[in-house]
Formats: sequence, C-alpha cells, structure tokens
Amino acid sequence: MHQIILNINNLFQSLGIPGLAINASIESCLPGFPLPPDVLLIAMDLASPHKALFYALICTLGSVTGGVIGYLFGCYGGRPLFSYLFRKNIDKLNAVEKLYEQYGSLAVFFSAFSPIPYNIFTIASGILKMNILKFIAVSFLGRGGRFFLLSTVIMLFGETIKQYINYVIIAVSILLVGFFFVLYKKRHSIIKTEKVTLQHTEGVKTKTKEEGLVNADN
Repeated sequence: MHQIILNINNLFQSLGIPGLAINASIESCLPGFPLPPDVLLIAMDLASPHKALFYALICTLGSVTGGVIGYLFGCYGGRPLFSYLFRKNIDKLNAVEKLYEQYGSLAVFFSAFSPIPYNIFTIASGILKMNILKFIAVSFLGRGGRFFLLSTVIMLFGETIKQYINYVIIAVSILLVGFFFVLYKKRHSIIKTEKVTLQHTEGVKTKTKEEGLVNADN
C-alpha cells in the first residue's frame, strides 16, 4: 500500500502544477483516497518558496472543484451512493446529518479546514441539498484557509516546521472551533432573550386586551 501511495505521489509530482490540482480534486470527492494534497503542496512549497502562495491558490481551486464534483455525486447519487461508499461505516452519514442540524455550513467549513475528511461532507452536502453557492463559499474559506496557512508557514519557516505542520493546523482548528462556539452560544443566548421578551410583550398585550373587554362588558 505504501508503495502504491508513493507511486501516485510521484505521478502527481511529475505533472507539476496540473498534478497538484488533480490531486486536490480527487481527494475532495473520493472518500478513502489515500493521498491528501498537503503532501505534494509542502514538497512544491519547499522546492520553490517564492511560489508557495500561488501553489496554495492552485490547490484551493482544485480542491473546491473536486468538492463541487462530490456535491453533484451526492445530489444525483443520493443516499444509496453514500451508503455504498460507507457500507462498513454507515453511522458516518448519521453523524454528518447531526452536525448539519446543529451547525449547518460551519460543519462544511471545519471539514474543509481541519483534518476531518472533507470528501464525506462534499457528498453529504449534495445529499442534504445544501445551497450550492453557500457550499462553494464555505469550501473556499475552509480549503483556502488551510492551504494558504500551510504554504505561508512553509514559506516562512521552511523544512524546520515541516514535521509539525499538522499540529499547526490542529491548533488553529481548535482556536477557530472555540471562537465560533462562543459566537454560537452568544447568538443562542440573544435569540433566547428575544423570545422571552417577545412572549412577555405578547402576554402583556393579551392581558390588556382581556381587561379592556371586561371593562367594556361592565
């Protein structure tokens, strides 16, 4: 298996920039694909640090294109396709659906940015009929954030940071999760307060109306 992955990586590397785009596209729409584009992106960044941000852009465009393909797979293949792809782990779709119910497009963003498999969410987004423009937007933010962060770190620190790059991505992911969780809780608190206020106002109006009717009868 290791030799197969190495051969695939060598093939993409031999293709240069097109290989990076193809690698990113396939990984975004094919669950179980063993070679994330990060590996090739890091190698190309180290070889030409002055082109690192350009490579990040190519990787982002390729990955989002693959994400749209995955979305279309889900949209037209539906749950049977997902069930077949994950026939040994069918509970994954249920987990994804729960994340959608709670966090919506944020779930796609974090799967695009963090080590969570993005391709699962691309297909699930099509199955669950997420608005495609919103899907593309959050995919660009997530994938772009991930690859531009990776390329910027490699460009600044070079080979010395290479072995720690996954920790950098995980650390930033945790910070983002914490940030959005605080926003979510704050928004939920505001909505709850507004509902209580609205219910109180309606109650006062109803009571006033009832008192008016009583006075009119008297």
